[in-house]
Amino acid sequence: MRKGLLGAVLCLAMWSQAALAGTVLVLGDSISAAFGLDTRQGWVALLEKRLAEQGFSHRVVNASITGDTSAGGAARLPRLLNEHRPDWVILGLGGNDGLRGLPPAQLQQNLAAMIDKAQASGAQVVLLGMLLPPNYGVRYTTAFAKVYTTLVEEKDVALVPFFLEGVGGVPGMMQNDGIHPRLKAQPVLLENVWPVLQPLL
Repeated sequence: MRKGLLGAVLCLAMWSQAALAGTVLVLGDSISAAFGLDTRQGWVALLEKRLAEQGFSHRVVNASITGDTSAGGAARLPRLLNEHRPDWVILGLGGNDGLRGLPPAQLQQNLAAMIDKAQASGAQVVLLGMLLPPNYGVRYTTAFAKVYTTLVEEKDVALVPFFLEGVGGVPGMMQNDGIHPRLKAQPVLLENVWPVLQPLL
């Protein structure tokens, strides 16, 4: 009788732990896809490792694709939401829009649509903010940066002000192309995201 009761309690505890766990969906571009590195070395893999180390049993799904834009992410998100049912969605898109000189208004529209879909599914959203180098011109870089702050005000989402803080433009942190972070930059990217994400978990 005791063995049966103990077994039932253990099963209930395991079920409760699984029920409390959630899914984190990362939808980004080459930075989150760990371009030039083994994906197991990227910041998303480090996030999964940290969650486990701190006792979270959350599942992390990395749906990031090198070269992806906000339009591509907006097209892919509905299927990802349906397939993975995430509790948190980390949006790390926009960098390629900026590098291609696409209209900031279009970026804002695409990100807003993704945020709306994610929130409608019950997920909390973390937006990874990006900044462009000054050679794109003051008018464009200012309009681009404003997209993220505007969305935070309008959509009530969490924001990492500058995802590449401590990495972008820092000697030795970027690969030879000057666009993609090196291996040693991956922990820095995680530290940029973690203080914003952790309170939501």
